[in-house]
Amino acid sequence: MKTPERAAFDALDHPVVVVVGGGFAGLEMIHRLSGKPFKVILLDKNNYHCFQPLLYQVATGSLGADNIAYPFRRSVGPMPNVMYRMAEVLRINPAENRVETDHGNFRYDHLVLATGTETNFFGNQRIAHEAMQLKSINQALDIRSDFLQEFEAALYLDDEKEQRQRLNFVVVGGGPSGVELAGALAEIRKTILKHEFREVDNRRMQIHLVDSGDAVLGNFSPKAQQLARKFLEQLGVNVKLGALVTGYDGKRVTFKDGSTMDSSTVIWTAGVKGRPIPGLESAVEERPARYRVDAFNRVEGKANIYAIGDIALDRSDPKWAKGHPQVAPVAIQQARHLAKNLLRKDRAQWQPFAYRDKGSMATIGRYKAVVDFGKLRFGGPIAWFLWLFVHLMSIVGFRSRIMVLTHWAWKYLSWRNTIRLIIRPYVRKEYVVQGPQEDGGPRPKAVHA
Repeated sequence: MKTPERAAFDALDHPVVVVVGGGFAGLEMIHRLSGKPFKVILLDKNNYHCFQPLLYQVATGSLGADNIAYPFRRSVGPMPNVMYRMAEVLRINPAENRVETDHGNFRYDHLVLATGTETNFFGNQRIAHEAMQLKSINQALDIRSDFLQEFEAALYLDDEKEQRQRLNFVVVGGGPSGVELAGALAEIRKTILKHEFREVDNRRMQIHLVDSGDAVLGNFSPKAQQLARKFLEQLGVNVKLGALVTGYDGKRVTFKDGSTMDSSTVIWTAGVKGRPIPGLESAVEERPARYRVDAFNRVEGKANIYAIGDIALDRSDPKWAKGHPQVAPVAIQQARHLAKNLLRKDRAQWQPFAYRDKGSMATIGRYKAVVDFGKLRFGGPIAWFLWLFVHLMSIVGFRSRIMVLTHWAWKYLSWRNTIRLIIRPYVRKEYVVQGPQEDGGPRPKAVHA
């Protein structure tokens, strides 16, 4: 028997908008269509929105997972014309205006794709298996358990070489995620490892930030890049530029120039690619795996299917000939703009999207951050406090903001990360090489214990 609320939703005689993905773009979309003449259905395989810019703080024990996650139903509950379903989308059938999921099919009049991105390993399956990622809460919790387990394991090792390997952390990718993560690990070495694992010489823990480019924070201004590298080196991070990682077997990192580095933990933040859904292959740009869209965010060749956020590739804006950057402000602005266009009944009145760049920022550690805002380029304590304020106000939910502020206050007053519990141990999985050898015989198993 249907509840009155469900009956009222079904009775709505409005066009159906299906939104796939509840990230920044998808969540903004349902908020903008709330109370408007549409029946909106949000589909996501998770039941929460994740504030990804702070994932690295979950990974390094500064915040709990619930501090940066917000249940969709808490948002959707008060919205009479919006329904959420926890489902994984398997395929799109544009000929029948239907989305196929693991929990049934959903018909749409308008389909909005906001599926975001996943880690790009550039085709290297071994690295994809062995390296750790930082794109989801589960992955952040894996990283947190891993470095704590490495600390505990190091206590049992008498061999200095083995101990150094356990405490050698390699972060691949010098973008904001890599820079922020490397800075946080460096602070852990100065505080937690030094004061709570006294049997280990904390100088044996090394953090390496590796990037194939000639600067960290490649999309920032030269001044911000220089400041970021300076701050990283002040924290004791080894910055290795112009270094392309070509292999990692779970114990040793291999670079294009033939050099190697021993490490039990490699965290890959070197690139992302889109997560297109089967059914719209003709509109996918192969290398970045993003949907080609026009200035109105319509997927190429489709009149009623749209892509917004990181999955969308719009080359129509002369200022962004290679497409808009894959950052939260773009996703939010595109969602707002598309919602306004959908509310215009006459498509002749639709307006093209124009991105308003509000600047970029990244934090490296306590009182260390860089900001690019218009013509302003600065770093240091002021940039750090600005970073704190902007991220705090961007978190979804008042309770989450209070909890994050409380954790931050304790951390920066006590110089200690607050969460150091190995509740869910990280278990490294066995890597099995598939396929026959050149001589026709079976390949041996490669095991990472």
